Amino acid sequence: MFDLPDLPERPPPRRSLRERALEWFEWVGPGRVVGGAVVVLAVVAGAYWLVRPPAASPESTLPFAPGAGSSGVAASSTSAPADQVPAAVTTVVPDEVVVHVAGAVAAPGVYSLPVGSRVVDAVAAAGGTKVGAQPDAVNLAAPLADGERVYIPVEGEAVPVASAPGGDIPAGPVDLNRATVEQLDDLPGVGPATAAAIVAHRDANGPFASVDDLADVRGIGPAKLAAIRDLVTV
Repeated sequence: MFDLPDLPERPPPRRSLRERALEWFEWVGPGRVVGGAVVVLAVVAGAYWLVRPPAASPESTLPFAPGAGSSGVAASSTSAPADQVPAAVTTVVPDEVVVHVAGAVAAPGVYSLPVGSRVVDAVAAAGGTKVGAQPDAVNLAAPLADGERVYIPVEGEAVPVASAPGGDIPAGPVDLNRATVEQLDDLPGVGPATAAAIVAHRDANGPFASVDDLADVRGIGPAKLAAIRDLVTV
């Protein structure tokens, strides 16, 4: 017989990954494995806390405000609600006048007429004149003013003074023997002092016989008498 050469030993079979893991787990021990897992979780949690984005602050949720370089007027015009924008101021212009029609008319009373109406329109609104009226004693073409009183006298009746719209000229002749100081004061160029002088002269000397008698009143000269001659009667 002869000696066989020594053959190399056959390597042990290769162990699976599961077997090696179990062997490592048994070598390390359950306590060390659990402790290491806790340490790893703590490290991961700490890293996340360091790199996480910051929470939103209350200021970041507020609406954007214009910068310092923007105009305050422009900002207010763009951000003001529509219901807070002041409305344009409008001026209301009346389209009617209210007048009192009295005297010798069919239906005396208060009437509303369009702006621009004349005395003749007011008389027509009151039903026209009665029989025996004297419409020529007033200026039928005079424009009406709001709050005016239009009086139509009968024949032979003295016309009460009434201020014409827009001026001091009366709408009808003023009876020098019946007019008050206030009515005489409405005559052009006749002030309170002259009006009082006319009444005082009338009380002292009796009724005026003619318009020319005004020349005897203190304060009435030829020029003033000529200015009011057609506006008075006796």
